[in-house]
Parts: sequence; structure tokens; C-alpha cells
Amino acid sequence: MLKKIPIHQVQLGMYLQSMEGSWLSHPFWKTKFVLRDPADLEALLTSGVPMVWIDVSKGSDVQDQAVPDTLVQDLVDAPSPASVSTPPAEAAPAATTVAPGPARVERVSMGSEMGRAAQVVNRSRQAVTALFGEARMGKAIDPEMCLPLVEEVADSVSRNPSALISLARLKTKDDYTYMHSVAVCALMVSLSRQLGLDDTQTREAGLAGLLHDIGKMMMPLDVLNKPGQLTEAEFDIMRSHPMRGYMMLKEGGAVPEAALDVCLHHHEKMDGTGYPQKLKGEQISLLARMGAVCDVYDAITSTRPYKAAWDPAGSIQRMAQWTGQFDPVVFKAFVKSVGIYPVGSLVKLESGRLAVVIDLNPQNLAAPMVRVFYSTKSKLPIPVQMLDLANPANSDRVVGRESPQDWGFTHLDDIWRKT
Repeated sequence: MLKKIPIHQVQLGMYLQSMEGSWLSHPFWKTKFVLRDPADLEALLTSGVPMVWIDVSKGSDVQDQAVPDTLVQDLVDAPSPASVSTPPAEAAPAATTVAPGPARVERVSMGSEMGRAAQVVNRSRQAVTALFGEARMGKAIDPEMCLPLVEEVADSVSRNPSALISLARLKTKDDYTYMHSVAVCALMVSLSRQLGLDDTQTREAGLAGLLHDIGKMMMPLDVLNKPGQLTEAEFDIMRSHPMRGYMMLKEGGAVPEAALDVCLHHHEKMDGTGYPQKLKGEQISLLARMGAVCDVYDAITSTRPYKAAWDPAGSIQRMAQWTGQFDPVVFKAFVKSVGIYPVGSLVKLESGRLAVVIDLNPQNLAAPMVRVFYSTKSKLPIPVQMLDLANPANSDRVVGRESPQDWGFTHLDDIWRKT
């Protein structure tokens, strides 16, 4: 049974069903959990949330156990988590420290997450298609409506970042614009956590990734979906999408400033040659610098109306060579989040065999999990074998990336997607 109670009556052992107020002010990524940690209770009591809904069939009721007034007062009087300083090693540029949410989900294997990630991708495709369709018709974007989608994406990224990110990369030419936004949302969440941003900033980064390209809904469809190379005039039209998206979101009046900033500035470059305002270096916010990396990576690793996808490892290698485009610190963190050899990359092993990366080893990015399937010596397929290159018992290792096009491989996605 659900019951609505004022914030001062919340106590440990209650099952939080939902919270009133804007989700952007909530201290947790999600609700629907038993409140067990005193730190979580403190974060909730000092968050400004006025009322909560509890499910008394799944947790304590108000009268089940009295919380001493002194304890509640101590929690309220305690320093706000927003004012607690973060150690320099963990602090992120231009970041504000706020209360952490509940403990993140334990990491699982790629195979374990693939099924759930596929469901999230399918639901996300439908939700973003509808959301962007309404934007094209001139309806204002309500960020509250994006909450379930951002939460689902973040939960999957917590369990295994590579699963959803890799599946979202397999978009078609027809749904590129929609699934690109889902992929950038996931990449922004993963990168935020790699950079050590707090939960509020990570949540806003995910929302910013989801909405960064909303301005493309204002672009003429014949230009947006043109199968060939754009003319200079058409490029000028497309370059207007950050400003058009910014104005659209700004007029709605409910989108956080961080998301507005990423929408407007995700095509800026560190050397000042980007657009629309040619910002340079520190003039570009941290989230916009993050958005620039995530946007480009997903774009070049995806099949688009006018270009075939580049392989993941090759894309990382090329991006590393684009001097002046990305923030080096952000890019380094990005590589750590997706891997030196991201899932789906073709690699050559010291034994002369070719393999496709199927999962990362976070503690050793140079030694991923792979599926071996081809011999460069015999030039023939071999029985598929899974190897954990980080296992001390394994004697093989990666000696470099290979281009799938050079080998004529068109089925790598089928190999790494097998569970």
C-alpha cells in the first residue's frame, strides 16, 4: 500500500516509491528501494524534497519505529553534502560536489548484460523517436519525461558499459539520429563516472547527451537524411542545429543549464576552430568538452546516410591524432571508459590469430576478452575460441588492431554479439 508522507517522517527501513519535486533536485539516481544507509537518509532530509511516497507493504510504516527527534535534528543540522569538499585527486574541473546516491550496481559480464541492454535499446529507440517527433512538431521538451530513459541507460552502464554502448552503435541509416542520442547519453554517463563526477552531474550529463542533437529536428529532412555528400550550403544549414536546438530547449524553460550548454557547444574545439561560437580551451565547459568526444566517437563508429562506419579501435586511434580538437584529459578518460580496443574491434594476437573483442578487462585495457576465429597463417577460419587475455594462464596477447575492411570481414558484429 502506498502512503504519502512529509520528508521529516522518513526513516530507515522505509521503501521509497517516489519523491515529489523535480527529479533534477533528487539526491538519488532512482527511487524504488529500501532506505537502509544513514548517509542516504541524510542526503534525502537535506535535499529539499518536500514529500515522498512509501510502500508500506515492502518496508517500514511511519509508526513501525519512531526515529528520535534528536537524530532527525542532528541530520538536518549536519553540514550539507553540497558543502563538503572533495579531495583534489577526485575533484573534476568546474564540478560541484553533492550527495552521492545509493551504491552503484556491481559490474557484470558482457554476456550477462546483453539481453537487458538490448531491451533498453529497443525501448529507448521508441521513446526517443516519439520525443524527437514531438520536437519536430514544435512541442516543448519536458526533461521530467526523459527520467525513466536516462535511468534505464545509466543502470545498464553501471552493470556493463560496453553492452549498451556497443549495441547502440549498431544503428541503421534510418534511425541514426534517434539512436545516436541514446548512444551519446550512455557514453556521457560512462565518461562522467570515469572522471569521478557525482551523481547529479552524471545524471545531467546523461540528459545532455540525450538532448544534444535535438536541433536536428529543425533541419530539412532532405538535408538531414541526404545519402550523399552535403554541399557547402547544406553544411551551413546543418551547422545551425546547435543554436536551433539551444533555442528550442531554452524556450521550453525546464531544461537544466548544463544540457543547454552541451546542446549549444558540443561542436566547439579546443583550438577554437569549432562552431557556433569558436570557443577555445577553458571557454568550453567540462560537459561540452565531454559531449564533443562522445558525439564524434559514436558518429564515426556508426553507419550514416552518407558514410560507412569506422571500426571502434581504428576510430580511437584516429581521434587521438586530431590535435587541437579534444581536451586531452577528457579524451584520455574516454579511452579508459570505452577501452583501447572497444568491443567489436578486430585485433591480431601474437600467435598470428585474429580475434574480435567481446568485453573489456577494466584493470588491464590492453588485455581484453576476445573471440578467436581466424588464422593469418593458413588464411582460413578456425574453431571459435574465447580467451581472457588478462588471465595469467593465457600465453597470447594483442600485438595490434586490424582493419576489418582489409580482411573483408563483414560479420564481426555477429561474432561479438553471441552470448
